[in-house]
Amino acid sequence: PPGWAEWNGKFRDCIRDYWVGADSMLGEFGQRFTGSPDLYQDNNRRPTASINFITAHDGFTLNDLVTYNEKHNEANGEDNNDGENHNRSWNCGAEGPTDDPEVNQIRDRQKRNLLTTLFLSQGVPMLVAGDEFGRTQQGNNNAYCQDNEISWVNWEAADQNLLNFTKRLINIKKDHPVFRRRRWFQGQPIKGKGLEDIAWFLPEGMEMEDENWNHDFARSLGVFLNGMGIHSVDNEGNAIKDDNFYIMFNAHYEPLEYKLPEKLAQKNWHVVLDTSDDSVQDKQINSGESIHVPARSIVILCSPL
Repeated sequence: PPGWAEWNGKFRDCIRDYWVGADSMLGEFGQRFTGSPDLYQDNNRRPTASINFITAHDGFTLNDLVTYNEKHNEANGEDNNDGENHNRSWNCGAEGPTDDPEVNQIRDRQKRNLLTTLFLSQGVPMLVAGDEFGRTQQGNNNAYCQDNEISWVNWEAADQNLLNFTKRLINIKKDHPVFRRRRWFQGQPIKGKGLEDIAWFLPEGMEMEDENWNHDFARSLGVFLNGMGIHSVDNEGNAIKDDNFYIMFNAHYEPLEYKLPEKLAQKNWHVVLDTSDDSVQDKQINSGESIHVPARSIVILCSPL
């Protein structure tokens, strides 16, 4: 009912599947990123009805989600028969901890992809304690009976780079109301501006058509969020406005060159986040310049208000 919020299990499943590289995910990905209007809009609820999450108290931690293909619940004493078998996880090339730098690089990137999608989707993000710094349960996805190193939150083992990246995401969410909409997107041009509150694009820069959402092989797209199209007011009755953002998602196993859509090309853009690199980004994008989006990564551009 209106006024209630609920855990969005479809968000969890869809976002996991998308970043694993499952087929035919773009259509549902668009719904989940925009607050799941297919689930909540028709009964007069708002985007905040969706409690978005990737992991919860049950199941894999975020770190284990990209480290294990299979559950490892042997320590629970039930011959590994307990816990969920279908975890929508991917170990990125090796089961469990590894010294392989390529595997670890992919794992780090996948964690950043999942966190970025979680925090920048419309709705309320829910983060399990420890996921912000890479907590592991050693592959145990049913650790209710483990009061020991398996389940404890160990800050001494914190991945400081991941923790700092998570802080940056939280600040982006807090500082930019375009990621915290109170109303649903309309997909309609803003009066006097000619740009929609939201628009979806192919990597080639063309606006997406209906058939583009249904291609089995499609794993990449761009989305424009118009800071002038929030359609809400602050506590003093002033219209809420924000910067514009263009977000390029690439769940493909190969890099892509994105072309900035023609209707956006005249704006001044700079890179604010690139999940292929956890360092702070502030690269300017020149008009007509293509944007390199590495395999399995997200690049976010901002155009100041």
